[in-house]
Amino acid sequence: MKNSFSFLLVLFISIFNLNAQDEQKEILIVGSMHTVPKIVKHSYKPMLRRAVKYNPTSIYVESPMANDTLSWEYLKDGWSKGYKAFYYLSDSIQKTFEPNINKFNSILEKSFSKMTREDLNFMINSFAYKRDNANHEFYTYLKNHGSTGAKKPTRHEDGDLTFKLALKQGIKLLKSMDDQRTNGDYHEAWSKCSKEGAANGNNAIVNKMNKEDYNSAILPSIFRGLGKHVNKRKSLMRLHQMSSFTYVKTKTEGCTDGERYWNERNMRMARNIGDQVMASDSNRNIVIVGASHVIGLEQELKNNYPNIKVVLASE
Repeated sequence: MKNSFSFLLVLFISIFNLNAQDEQKEILIVGSMHTVPKIVKHSYKPMLRRAVKYNPTSIYVESPMANDTLSWEYLKDGWSKGYKAFYYLSDSIQKTFEPNINKFNSILEKSFSKMTREDLNFMINSFAYKRDNANHEFYTYLKNHGSTGAKKPTRHEDGDLTFKLALKQGIKLLKSMDDQRTNGDYHEAWSKCSKEGAANGNNAIVNKMNKEDYNSAILPSIFRGLGKHVNKRKSLMRLHQMSSFTYVKTKTEGCTDGERYWNERNMRMARNIGDQVMASDSNRNIVIVGASHVIGLEQELKNNYPNIKVVLASE
């Protein structure tokens, strides 16, 4: 009788573990507007509600990965003053800060509300030491605004969506997934494509698309629906076409190069996401990324990670 009971118990545990393993991993992609004007400063509130309802266990953000030396080589003197400052701060911290993995893990076990300013300063320095920009920014935000987040809109996806979502979900570490190693080349191609398009009609096409994009967002913006509007497939497709130069009727060298750099960046970003998701035990993952990238990421993830279910925020 005892042996029979033990056998049934082992069988039950095996079936339970098998079902848990078979649970499909999922990614929800949310397209952001990055920084929004003051007139639509509350645009991220509905997006935050949507994200909380999804109940993610991991959050992926559009920030360079700490070990992506090629991206940081560009960013240390690239377009972003924030990334440039962080790169050299990280270099400085690495010369003076003494990491302590046991202290780091001990602080992570605390709830956000129980972390002291000393704890937060240590974590901020730890992330700078690792060149982990996303979590350096997150814990700096936590230090400045507390465990409930900023009371007033920051008008940016980090302060109004990503960080507040992490605080509400109790997610201690954000996961980076961006890749910017060819961003300088992309912007050079963009400039060249624009010059080429002045004479062949391509600029007239993209100007019309920009006007359509602006006009279609007016009413949603008035009624705090900008985030939902931006995440509609029609809006996402238009943004994708403008960023990837696939709107052009006359193919030129600059536009073709720009399309290639854009697609390659989305491919590398998707790989950064997909590989981390597959290696983790998280089944409900949310990706918060500039809306222009959503269509490209969706295509790459579906093509290369067929075992992961990919969902867009408006669907």
